[in-house]
Amino acid sequence: MKKIVTVFGTRPEAIKMAPVIKALEASPHFRCVVAVTAQHREMLDQVLDLFGIRPAYDLDIMRQGQTLFDITRRALTGLEGVLRKERPDMVLVHGDTTTTFAAALAAFYFQTPVGHVEAGLRTRNKYSPFPEEMNRHLTGVITDLHFAPTAGAKANLLAEGVAPEKIVVTGNTVIDAFLSTVRKEYAFEDPILKSVQDDRYRVILVTTHRRENLGEPLRQVYLALRDFVDRYPDVQVVFPVHRNPAVRKVVREVLGDLDRVHLVEPLPYLPFAHLIKHSYLVLTDSGGIQEEAPSLGKPVLVLRDTTERPEAVDAGTVLLVGTDRRRVFAAADTLLSDPEAYRRMAEAVNPYGDGQAAARIVQTLAHRFGLSPVAPQEFNAMKQQEFGVER
Repeated sequence: MKKIVTVFGTRPEAIKMAPVIKALEASPHFRCVVAVTAQHREMLDQVLDLFGIRPAYDLDIMRQGQTLFDITRRALTGLEGVLRKERPDMVLVHGDTTTTFAAALAAFYFQTPVGHVEAGLRTRNKYSPFPEEMNRHLTGVITDLHFAPTAGAKANLLAEGVAPEKIVVTGNTVIDAFLSTVRKEYAFEDPILKSVQDDRYRVILVTTHRRENLGEPLRQVYLALRDFVDRYPDVQVVFPVHRNPAVRKVVREVLGDLDRVHLVEPLPYLPFAHLIKHSYLVLTDSGGIQEEAPSLGKPVLVLRDTTERPEAVDAGTVLLVGTDRRRVFAAADTLLSDPEAYRRMAEAVNPYGDGQAAARIVQTLAHRFGLSPVAPQEFNAMKQQEFGVER
């Protein structure tokens, strides 16, 4: 059996790596060793519990007021001990966090091959998103096997000189995790969240957290929210507010006095996934939600000026609107008032996966290590049909 060490540190990484870990554990070819940095603590633990993942190593690096320097230093030093002890055949990392880059760098120092899940996403602006865009690039330079979620991500890697045989298009593992979660029966316990099931209201789900949006950009977004809540009496907003004090301050100033805007604490993944399911429209600057919500036919307005997920824009499942108050309002107003415009976005095919990405990753690893003669069929969005989930 080949030993694979998977490393992650945040809630989004945990969600997207959970299907891969489960697929590795079910395979006769691999021993999976899970190491978490806990770059985020409480939100990470919620996902570990939900998916039944028990890390062999928990570096517990999170500190109050931590900086990127702190995260990088503590993750790199902690992972040195993990890799020195385990001596794995490959280190698997995910996406674009500081943990991702530190883990890839630690593996490189031990001359251990790196597999990068969700490889090839690019905006070509090193400060947007910050620091994620450079984390992707730096990890990509070290990576030996790139698991690209889409053909567009593969094209980015090819343009950077990555050899074609080192890239496999798998679809995105977030769709694996999301679809398995929303198929479960679930009832909200929180009275506020129970209200989203009231057919009298159309629910708008909002999330914001990007560093580049802090300050006036977020204020403009929240003012746009006020505008369309005032215009549409059948709309209510559910807003899980990020714990960043810079986000919370502006949220409370602009939205704290509105009856139909519910400011709630960040939600565990299970209720959050079902909140997406019961929403009419999503406004977000998150990456993962751009992939998840369209799989349930939920239009997404992306509160950013750039995106590393252009496939969704091209497919028509998301609209890039930035943070200008008038532009955000106009886009939401169209979807709330024009049923045909809403239908076009809601019925567009999600280009991000079919729920089999983790299986393709494990099949690829088995094939590359010479443990299986069967190479996986790459994910092809052109052939992708709806995923069989009730919308």
